[in-house]
Amino acid sequence: MNVASIMTRKVFTVDMDDSLKTVRNIFKHVEFHHILVDDGKKLVGVISDRDLLKALSPFLGTRSENRDDTIALNKKAHQIMSKIIITIDAKTSIEQANDLLLENDISCLPIISHQGRVEGIVTWKDILGFYLKNTKGNKHKKGRINSTAKLAGEHK
Repeated sequence: MNVASIMTRKVFTVDMDDSLKTVRNIFKHVEFHHILVDDGKKLVGVISDRDLLKALSPFLGTRSENRDDTIALNKKAHQIMSKIIITIDAKTSIEQANDLLLENDISCLPIISHQGRVEGIVTWKDILGFYLKNTKGNKHKKGRINSTAKLAGEHK
C-alpha cells in the first residue's frame, strides 16, 4: 500500500519571509503540526509546531511578557525552518515512508509530484494510525506486529 492512501492532502504553506507571528496564527487555527515553507517556486523548508515553540518565549500572552518576547514574533520563517527536507512521491510505500522517518529522525514527509508540486504530507501519526488499524484482529499475520514495533522505534 502506498502513502497516497493515508496522506493529508490539505497542507498549509508560508513564504520564507513570513513572520513567526503569521506562522503562530496558522498553528493556532488548524490541527496540523507542520507547515511547509516555499520561496514562491519550490518547497524550501518545514516548520513544526515544536520548532515554533523553541523560537518563541513561553511568556508571550502572559503578564510576564516583555518587549524581547514580542520582538521574536518578527523573526522570519526561514530563520527557524528545517532546511534539509526529505520528500517522497505519492507512490512511495508506507513501509518505505516509515523507514525514512525512523532513519532520519523526522516527523513528516512532504509528498511532491514529479513536476515539483506539493501534493500532501504524511506524518508519523498517519503511519502509526495505519499500522494500528491494520493490526487489530490480524495479530498473527507475519510482519504486522513487527512493523508496528519498528515504527515505535523498537527495531533491531
